[in-house]
Amino acid sequence: MTVSCQAHNFAAIPEGIPESSERVFLQNNQITMLLRGHFSPYLVTLWIYSNNITFIDHATFDGFYSLEELDLGDNRFLRALAAETFQGLSRLHALYLYKCGLSSLPSGIFSGLHNLQYLYLQDNHIEFLQDDIFVDLMNLSHLFLHGNKLWNLHQNTFRGLINLDRLLIHQNQLQWVHRRAFHDLKRLTTLFLFNNSLSELPGECLAHLTALEFLRLNGNPWDCDCKARSLWDWLRRFRGSSSSVICETPEDMQGKDLKAFKAEDFMVCLGTESQHQIKTHFFSSMDRVAHKDHHSQHTSKEKGYGIDLEHSLHNIEPAAPHPGHKKTGKNCTHLKNRNRISKPVSLGSSKNAHELQDYVPDYQQKFSFGLMPTVSPKRKAKCTRRTPIRPPSGVQQAAGSGGANVRASLLVLLLLLMGIIR
Repeated sequence: MTVSCQAHNFAAIPEGIPESSERVFLQNNQITMLLRGHFSPYLVTLWIYSNNITFIDHATFDGFYSLEELDLGDNRFLRALAAETFQGLSRLHALYLYKCGLSSLPSGIFSGLHNLQYLYLQDNHIEFLQDDIFVDLMNLSHLFLHGNKLWNLHQNTFRGLINLDRLLIHQNQLQWVHRRAFHDLKRLTTLFLFNNSLSELPGECLAHLTALEFLRLNGNPWDCDCKARSLWDWLRRFRGSSSSVICETPEDMQGKDLKAFKAEDFMVCLGTESQHQIKTHFFSSMDRVAHKDHHSQHTSKEKGYGIDLEHSLHNIEPAAPHPGHKKTGKNCTHLKNRNRISKPVSLGSSKNAHELQDYVPDYQQKFSFGLMPTVSPKRKAKCTRRTPIRPPSGVQQAAGSGGANVRASLLVLLLLLMGIIR
């Protein structure tokens, strides 16, 4: 049975609602509170949005095991909910709490809602989400949090949301997102973060979103210095739809789209998420060392510091060999085994180019950038063709005439033997 009493100016729940009612629509009235006993536990759908509800008793929905859809939205003076309000609603699949004036959500408020698929919390005043507040919502597909006052997202804010498809967090006040904030969201396809206060977002943070298709980051004050390098790196490999990422700082980058940057724009950067800068003379000095120490035919895999610098700058390709350059002969010692500058220990000796594709070394732990190497690299011996060793010409002539005399003597002896036999 369905009961429809919307827009009747009721100030309280009307009496006489049949106990067998499965669908009750009471939206657009003036109802101020919900108490235990107001509704039958056989309800499947309850719409009571756009009222003046200020209080909901924690036992109002006790025993409502059949309830599947509950719309409490647009009750702007509700402001608070007890942690037990929705306990036991094991079949609930849609919960609407938008525009309710909520400033916080108590721990455990969504406990046991294993079948919930849609949770609408937008347009409230929520400033903080406790760790694991959504941990029981393993079937949730839509989570709307836009239009709140959230300013950070912690590592376990979204833990447990393994089937989440859409996450809308735009129009908040986000300034910081933990690098593992989205680590459980392997099936997320849509993420809206636009119109926040984000100046940086680690690329590692988005790396967990392997199914992402739509990303919106516009409307944030992005700082496009070295901190932005990891985000740029992730965006250049992202194959879905993404918004522009307009830089606000530094001043010389203002108004530019981070997505349009190239690897050389980060030439002064230390590493993926570094806030430091390497002095220009460091790179020029290292380039000179690399040119002196390595043959032009060698790839970046055979370079010492060179491989680290190139990988930190997104695998900038080395210059191709000059036309006409001849390959070294086999008799020469291979240069990569001689006078080679060692790689940092963390790289290991067994990594190949593919494995190092996304590796960024931690230079700050390896070197002091204020000091440059003072010992000049050893000069490499050049490979030269070996000249065959021959005896002097006089020896060759003597050896040639002596050989002729021996042959003549043997011929005479052979003729004498043939005469004796006859």
